[in-house]
Amino acid sequence: MRLASIHYYPVKSTRGHDVEHAQVEPWGLAGDRRYLIVDAKGEMLTAREEPRLLACHPRLEPDGGLTLTGPHADPLRVTPTDRMAPVTVWRTEVKLTDCGDDAAAWLSALVEAPVRLLWLDDPTRRPVNPDYSEPDDRVSLADGYPLLLASTTSLAQLNDWIAETAVERGEELPEPLPMRRFRPNVVVDGAEPWAEDTWHRLRIGDVPFRVTKPCARCVLTTIDPETYRKGKEPIRTLARHRRWDGKTWFGVNLIPDTPGALTTGDPVVILA
Repeated sequence: MRLASIHYYPVKSTRGHDVEHAQVEPWGLAGDRRYLIVDAKGEMLTAREEPRLLACHPRLEPDGGLTLTGPHADPLRVTPTDRMAPVTVWRTEVKLTDCGDDAAAWLSALVEAPVRLLWLDDPTRRPVNPDYSEPDDRVSLADGYPLLLASTTSLAQLNDWIAETAVERGEELPEPLPMRRFRPNVVVDGAEPWAEDTWHRLRIGDVPFRVTKPCARCVLTTIDPETYRKGKEPIRTLARHRRWDGKTWFGVNLIPDTPGALTTGDPVVILA
């Protein structure tokens, strides 16, 4: 097996970047999901509720800063303030830094509603779910775990199932879903479909990881990242083939044992 691709997402629920190399930090890939957007109530806002967030293209600058680009306005360089705000990221309250009125106005114009941009300046603040982690494990602003792994062969199998579902229902044959629907950090090639369900430990290049649990999928996977329209797939077909514990599953969550570097093409070795 090999590492087929690497992806990171500077602002949660906005566009991601495909890269050839990435640094693995204890809380995830360097630069991954260190910013998030909140609504007028100060509650986390994602593309599940507001698909237009996917039109935002955040770019990390060489000096560590962030620039927002989008279809509605000129690019904006983000300038964090010294104001802190508590935000609940799923079940955990985390203190984040407000990124100022200019960023708030830029994003509010994009989604046509009042929102603000916040930054996790200290990534050691948020612990991982203790049911699946060690006491010192930390995560950025990803849904639950430092990295998400997906498999090209599992996606190919899923797309075959989706096509079969369409034929059974007399529907037009859909285009295969791209991997970006699932927003993984690392994609592996060369495994049997769904083999990742059985992995407990693995090494990508020189970086060892623990596999914590499969990833339960939500409505975000049904949103076309180009048109922002919602459909029925892949949840409809996952529910037929990959449903247990009341959820549908695709990909697995990872926690790095040590920091390191990844490069596409790195060998992937299953340790347990």
